[in-house]
Amino acid sequence: MADLPIRMLHDRVLVSTEKESQERRSGGGILIPATVSMSRRLAWAEVVAAGTNVRTVKVGDRVLFDPEDRAEVEVRGKDYVLLRERDLHAVAAASQDGSTGLYL
Repeated sequence: MADLPIRMLHDRVLVSTEKESQERRSGGGILIPATVSMSRRLAWAEVVAAGTNVRTVKVGDRVLFDPEDRAEVEVRGKDYVLLRERDLHAVAAASQDGSTGLYL
């Protein structure tokens, strides 16, 4: 995102997360209410900025991270999450049609 007034340093990655709806559906279509507490669940986000020493991800990649290990920051009224590159667990691979093939 070129319009962000921020330049990331070293191995830092700035990601944008979507706010999850309060209710979710399981793979079988069962509605899981917001009151159900889930154990540690990883989250998906999109990389919006990366530092100069980041080697494995680039802006626009969808990455998997642990929401417990994060620092939040607000830039121009939008919330972002600041992570180290080593805190990322996975990068969604693109399929032949250009999408990741994941329902995220």
